[in-house]
Amino acid sequence: MRSLSFQFCVLIIFGSLLIPAFCHGHDSHSQKPHKHVPLFVFGDSLFDPGNNLYLNTSHKEASAYWPYGETFFKRPTSEFMELPLTTAYLQPGTHRFTHGSNFASGGAGVLADTHPGTISLPLQLSYFKNVVKQLKQKLGEVKTKKLLMRAVYLFSIGGNDYFGYSMKNQNASQSSQTQFVGMVIRNLTNALEEIYQIGGRKIAFQNVGPLGCVPTNRAKTGNGACAEEASAMAKMHNAALANVLKNLQTRLPGFKYSIFDYYNTLSDKINHPSKYGFKEGKSACCGSGAYRASNCGGQGFGGTTTKFELCSIPGDYVWFDGGHTTERANRQLAELLWNGTPNCTAPHNIKQLFGHME
Repeated sequence: MRSLSFQFCVLIIFGSLLIPAFCHGHDSHSQKPHKHVPLFVFGDSLFDPGNNLYLNTSHKEASAYWPYGETFFKRPTSEFMELPLTTAYLQPGTHRFTHGSNFASGGAGVLADTHPGTISLPLQLSYFKNVVKQLKQKLGEVKTKKLLMRAVYLFSIGGNDYFGYSMKNQNASQSSQTQFVGMVIRNLTNALEEIYQIGGRKIAFQNVGPLGCVPTNRAKTGNGACAEEASAMAKMHNAALANVLKNLQTRLPGFKYSIFDYYNTLSDKINHPSKYGFKEGKSACCGSGAYRASNCGGQGFGGTTTKFELCSIPGDYVWFDGGHTTERANRQLAELLWNGTPNCTAPHNIKQLFGHME
């Protein structure tokens, strides 16, 4: 998947979001955190707050340009409930790591060789270790350990691994797909165990979305249907991830987790947009070609410029570009990530993880 740093804009909204019966948010006034809880974010373009702007590669280009971020401070960014704007780790200047940090990178994967030039999960983990060293220098070992145990570790990663695999291995056998999913999951599990050993106890995941139904893949099928192989691998990944997290909770004392069912929640918006206040669930607001699936912003790799179309009301669309949802869709999704009921965010939602103290 093209490395767009369009932000997930995790805005926890307590206004009247239109969220029908598929899944709901809990009462927003209950279970408020009683103690400062840092947030460390790992992931891809869905959570990238601008790290790719500081990469000396082609992966930094796309979302640095209008129309990305047009309705939020006129630029891409991200925000989390009751925390300052979560700083991009690579952003120059002073960082308040006691509030956490965001290591996510557009185009990044769990595997180091997924989109070289981005900040892969192994590199994100190394950055996190650097943060831990700085915290220990500032706070000392004991206070740092307590802070890391209170913290929430939020992930959205894996989709780019499967995008890359499907592009290179068209018509791959079922066994080959299963083997690849297993490799991704093993590497992801190793990272989670390492975070636990460092002190992390509360892990939150947005699982992999319906990859075959993003406009980019839909445009490739020729008949407007979803690309079934890509979605099938996402389903395999999500089932394996759920098993891994359940197992880690069983064998690691104090380990707690949350999985937001991004796959099914987003699929419902795509298939039934009017239920959620949208007019269009398949085509993107911004881009060119079938389903406006490509070239949003007109900034290609190597500085090339291409024509694109931009809808007049982005909030009418589920998709902003070929692989990323609009700010309005993100607000609805963020509410459920933070405060969703067990049928879409389980066994805890992130708000509950913020309330769980050691």
